[in-house]
Amino acid sequence: MTRPTSRRTVLTAALAAAAGAGTVASAGPATATPSSPSPSSPSPAAASLVDNRFWSTYTDWRCGSAVGTRAVAGSRPGLVFSTPAGTTDYTDPHTGTTTSWEYATWTSPVHRSAVPATEVIASWNARTPAGTWIQIELRGSYADGTDTPWYVMGRWASGDADIRRTSVDDQSDGRSSVWTDTFSVDDAASGLRLVSYRLRLTLHRTPGSRLTPTVHRVGAMASDVPDRFTVPASAPALARELAVPRYSQNVHVGEYPEYDNGGEAWCSPTSSQMIIEYWGRGPTAEDLAWVKPGIADPQVCHAARYTFDHQYEGCGNWPFNAAYAATYKDMSAVVTRLGSLADLEKLVGAGIPVITSQSFLKEELTGAGYGTSGHLMTVIGFTADGDVIANDPASPDNDAVRRVYRRREWENIWLRTKRYDATGKVRSGTGGVCYLYWPADPAPSQHRALQSLGLV
Repeated sequence: MTRPTSRRTVLTAALAAAAGAGTVASAGPATATPSSPSPSSPSPAAASLVDNRFWSTYTDWRCGSAVGTRAVAGSRPGLVFSTPAGTTDYTDPHTGTTTSWEYATWTSPVHRSAVPATEVIASWNARTPAGTWIQIELRGSYADGTDTPWYVMGRWASGDADIRRTSVDDQSDGRSSVWTDTFSVDDAASGLRLVSYRLRLTLHRTPGSRLTPTVHRVGAMASDVPDRFTVPASAPALARELAVPRYSQNVHVGEYPEYDNGGEAWCSPTSSQMIIEYWGRGPTAEDLAWVKPGIADPQVCHAARYTFDHQYEGCGNWPFNAAYAATYKDMSAVVTRLGSLADLEKLVGAGIPVITSQSFLKEELTGAGYGTSGHLMTVIGFTADGDVIANDPASPDNDAVRRVYRRREWENIWLRTKRYDATGKVRSGTGGVCYLYWPADPAPSQHRALQSLGLV
């Protein structure tokens, strides 16, 4: 579960205020479709809601505008530092330290979204050895032909010795804003939409060194999910359960206050760690040497530290979790939206578990035993009756993590964009937001499932 003071709570308050004026915008992303034709196309309904565009191939990297960066080929193409475009000073707001860095940039071609969007979430996969870090920015164009400023979507490093990994608050042009990791049109009811965007990567390194970050993937999910308290019921189409490790966030209550104190604040990294280990990856004993002796499941503490956003003051930054997963060998990861349980069944059927974001009252999800304004869990399968099998980290211990939730209840709380809180006020729902992690060289069935959703 996310922090009570998270930016999603702030956004919820803004949406509630809009509701009082008779309008409510979608609170987060909700179904995935390709931004260009693919052999397996998503449903027309999905295609009208979400557009995915990711740059990851050698051709992709060569098509961008490079100043001091270059594309590298190979089994996993990427973007690296070539020659400095210049030197810049960066004062870390979380340490007060000012450091000089060489930098180089890459700017994507303009991508015209298949979905005129109210929200955009960027995500990236990169390696940043000590002495390097990256900044990810987005600039969009509105339907009226005007542009947004360059918005910072993250200042990121896989470690925390050079800079503090951070989102950037208070970014707005009066028409749109960035809420930690999400670009959002301020008043969706006005009809204002973002019709295209570019992404800019700035790679930084210690001056005079030959170090370089390597970026393997960068892109974004753009969406315009309609306001909805309910979604149509779907018919079950799969009975399968994946063998995903089980970890409880509540085993860690009170641990590491500097990384938000464990417990309910660690649902996102706990879920991420489950999926990373499902794919046979994980931190080494050397990686975990910093964790205090005697702590159970130290790898969960490790995930919390290396997903922590020092501005957000929590581990719930969606792209930071995907970026953490992709620091492991040959892993790919994105943040996107899905449009239905059929999409989830397609992924699980191909052997890909999915981390989902949802919010609900205790009585809305039978068997959960709690309510939440925002929580991550991992869908690992479906029963013969179509009910959802989830590894829910909001459990008292690891043995209790596997849960079975009623299909209709779970489907609605995940896909809706509006809900009522305990006082009857209108709040936001995530509208199908999820994290997907998979091997860089997936099996053919996995590639087909991902391709059908516009992700490869």
